[in-house]
Amino acid sequence: MKVNVVTPSGELYNEDVDYVVVSSQMNGEFAILKDHIPIISSIDKGYVKMVRGEQELFTVIINGVVEHNNNIVNVSAQEAHVGMSKESAMDHLNTVREERLEENRKRNFDFAKAERELKKNIKKAKAGK
Repeated sequence: MKVNVVTPSGELYNEDVDYVVVSSQMNGEFAILKDHIPIISSIDKGYVKMVRGEQELFTVIINGVVEHNNNIVNVSAQEAHVGMSKESAMDHLNTVREERLEENRKRNFDFAKAERELKKNIKKAKAGK
């Protein structure tokens, strides 16, 4: 089976696996094996465990969709991270989310500062009078 994991940032994973296990807070847990019937499922917050031989990888997902058809599993997620364990993947995803929030706070602060400066310069230039 082929597994593709994509986010708005791009492709995270594209490999052949033996099977996957999908876990979601809303839908519970289920496995998709080779030649499984077509299925589509949402993942509010959960993971997809990808198994190939003895190797297991986990993709932690927030707001995603899993679709299986013709032995191809497509995972589209708003946010996701691949790791060797659920915990390491979730830790990294949380770190990335915190960094993004901090960037947004800084960008909002810089925007507010630029807006104040613009208003000050408009008033100083007596624009509109």
